[in-house]
Amino acid sequence: MTRDSDIETPWSLSASDVLERLDVSPEGLSEEAVERRRAQFGSNELREAERKHWAVVLADQFESFIVLLLAVAGVAAFLLGDVVESVAIFAVLGINGAIGFVTEMRAIGSIESLQELAEIHTRVRRAGEQRTVPADELVPGDVVVLQAGDFVPADLRILEPSKLQVDESALTGESVPVGKTSEPLAVDIPLAERENMLYKGTYVTRGSVEAVVVTTGPDTELGHISASLQELTETQTPLQEKLDDLGQTLVPFLLVVATVVLVSGWARGQDLFLMVETAIALTIATVPEGLPIVATLVLARGMWRMADRNALVTNLASVETLGSTTVICTDKTGTLTENRMTVAEYELANGPVEVTGVGLETEGVFRRDGRELDGSGDRIVRDALEVGVLCNNAAVTERDGAIEATGDPMEVALLIAGRKAGIDREDLRQSMPEVREVSFDPAVKMMATYHEADDTCRVAVKGAPEAVVEASTRAVTTDGTETLSASERAAWLRKSERMAEEGLRVLALAQKEAPTADASPYEDLALLGLVGFVDPPREEVRSTIERCQDAGIRVVMVTGDHAGTARNIAYSVGLVDEPDAEVIEGRELGDRESISEAERDRFIGASIFARVSPEHKLDLIDMHQSAGSIVAMTGDGVNDAPALKRADIGVAMGQRGTQVAQEASDMILRDDNFQSIYHAVREGRVIFSNIRKFVLYLMSCNLSELLAILVASLLGFPLPLLPLQILFLNVVTDIFPAFALGACGGSDDIMDRPPRAPDEPIMTRTNWTELGFYGVVIAAATVGAFVIGGRISGGMATDEAVTISFLTLAFAQLWHVFDVREVTSGIVRNEVTENPYVWGALGLSTLILVGAVYLPGISLALGTAPIGVDAWSVVLGMSLLPLLVGQLEREARRRFGASNAEAGEGARSPKP
Repeated sequence: MTRDSDIETPWSLSASDVLERLDVSPEGLSEEAVERRRAQFGSNELREAERKHWAVVLADQFESFIVLLLAVAGVAAFLLGDVVESVAIFAVLGINGAIGFVTEMRAIGSIESLQELAEIHTRVRRAGEQRTVPADELVPGDVVVLQAGDFVPADLRILEPSKLQVDESALTGESVPVGKTSEPLAVDIPLAERENMLYKGTYVTRGSVEAVVVTTGPDTELGHISASLQELTETQTPLQEKLDDLGQTLVPFLLVVATVVLVSGWARGQDLFLMVETAIALTIATVPEGLPIVATLVLARGMWRMADRNALVTNLASVETLGSTTVICTDKTGTLTENRMTVAEYELANGPVEVTGVGLETEGVFRRDGRELDGSGDRIVRDALEVGVLCNNAAVTERDGAIEATGDPMEVALLIAGRKAGIDREDLRQSMPEVREVSFDPAVKMMATYHEADDTCRVAVKGAPEAVVEASTRAVTTDGTETLSASERAAWLRKSERMAEEGLRVLALAQKEAPTADASPYEDLALLGLVGFVDPPREEVRSTIERCQDAGIRVVMVTGDHAGTARNIAYSVGLVDEPDAEVIEGRELGDRESISEAERDRFIGASIFARVSPEHKLDLIDMHQSAGSIVAMTGDGVNDAPALKRADIGVAMGQRGTQVAQEASDMILRDDNFQSIYHAVREGRVIFSNIRKFVLYLMSCNLSELLAILVASLLGFPLPLLPLQILFLNVVTDIFPAFALGACGGSDDIMDRPPRAPDEPIMTRTNWTELGFYGVVIAAATVGAFVIGGRISGGMATDEAVTISFLTLAFAQLWHVFDVREVTSGIVRNEVTENPYVWGALGLSTLILVGAVYLPGISLALGTAPIGVDAWSVVLGMSLLPLLVGQLEREARRRFGASNAEAGEGARSPKP
């Protein structure tokens, strides 16, 4: 026997030649032959994407530069003898890692449960006996028997088809099932037109077939695509890069701070070793210990919120990347549309007839010229409906008040149209029993059924318009039947082209009477007319696209469907404003290297792409990314997997998506709904906004601590804060408000702004200015309270004075949470004040601070002392002063039209 790889083009060989090459008879292989071939070719399994080991997932949580910086700080604290501080830092790192690890492992588990990983079995003939075996045990040469509803378990060469149609959308993107034959084809015919082949990952929608396995596992077409994904490398997400950049920005800043504190203290006559220890301790305290853990929690919360909206994100950092999306390249079928074929129009000899109702709705009306028509009363309409119901292999049933359908989507639509006119298939077949069926033949592109009708046979025919019109010699009219001239045939074909250009899929219907069931099916037909099908757009898509456009996000349709169908759907959902908008077909993309700059700009600005191949999708992604866009790409088929991997955000379908597509994606839509993408993008923007809020909050709090000690040192004052008090604020009280900020719901206008520039850092120039401003104001209030406290307690070196400055700083930091609201928000009602977690965090932190002063053990460790009413008045007054100044500054910016970094700096609309 030859190796299966030697049969490079099995579609070009006859069925008998393929059997001979594979050294097998129609009776199948013997068990001995199966074992030999399994040893030779291996298991019929794909090389699955390598699952992350739990240890790798855990290690990934500690790769951030800022986490490394904190680890160094923890080690330094331990070496200096600050064991409590060191333990606290490493505890924070441990909690951060645990949260990230649990969240990502939870996502991995959700994906595995979402995918249909149950073992697939298939019927195979071996040694003359038919048996059921696991699909992964198939070998080249196995003779497989498939029926409607079966998945194709390997790449097969068809031997004997019977009424066979197969859904190949997972590979070709073509949403309509295709007919199959066993005849040999040309060597160079493309995959989508190999009518004598069945490919792994597709499934049989109608009929049955015997076929022989020619390739298995990684050698299948599905295996080739799956293997190509391994060649595409993953890059860091924008958030990962921004957090690392922020960490690296802190290093020189901290070195400068340490130097200034050391030199100024030494110059003032302080002990050199004490000042070195103080400088290092301050540097350690200045690192925002809470940043990694809060960032991780915010991302995890975003992931869970997206899951509640049917968007399952597969890795933590991709949650934020969605928020910077500038272009969404979306498929048409099932994402923008219902993926349910519906009869929309009949074009008959006595005029066009419109049909209402979509999908499986059995309620609908027939209209001609705007007037409602009795579908059962008009003879031509009645004949057209009956032919559609009779020449049909689909099934529609009603169970518990719900309509269930199986079979070809267009045949289902014909049955539903019949029901709208009161025509039930079973009742009709009882009055006209079927006596013969001529199954659909791809060569002639028609199907026929014969039915007993009095003393004759009624022949019902449907098929491709060009084929049925060519086979018709007459046309059914209101006066009976009339001879069909060549010019009239041409007119019918023009009508068909017009319907196709309007986005309809078109079939022609014909009938005739025959003396017996042995008469030829496709001779002397009487043409009834044309029927147009539409896959209706989802109701919510138009408003969702409008909201995306308001948010500065471009939506681009990328489909394998016809240009007319794509244009019609794009116009109906509001993707384009003109009914004759330009549609670019995949073949126009050509060779990327030879595309001119003008052509590239034209492609980048286009909104509709039709007849697109997987390679074209990769080209489009590269073009938009080279123009500076963050690209989200949707897909469901195996052929979409490389593009999903290449895009900044790959979005796979959860209901109709293949396992390969889901493994290649960053997000899975559990409801296959475009609206879920919009909600995910909004959540991504909210997440970035919240990350910016708590980064600004944490760093300005840390800066205020540093400046308070620096100013006191420069003025020759005693230290207003003790090192352990600083650590207490950083690890305990600051963290809770930061957590709460991460749970903000986002401002109402967050989707009314253009997307951020992809290279915009977390902290912009405006944010750094705010950071310095808030740090100075809070530090000034703290030093002021320290001075006043010294007068109250009889000296600034007393525990009471230090307690006043400690509490002033602590409460000023708590109130500071209200300063980080977005500039576009109001003072009273905004995303911070309406966040219940903020109020809970303030209450909890207040209790902790009171305990730090009045609980003996804690107060002894922190060096605090109980204070009186006068001291508490100073604390409250001075701590509220920075809040007042901050709110005045923010309100002034809002009233005078200045925008904050989120709403302005770095934001821009995507390149048209």
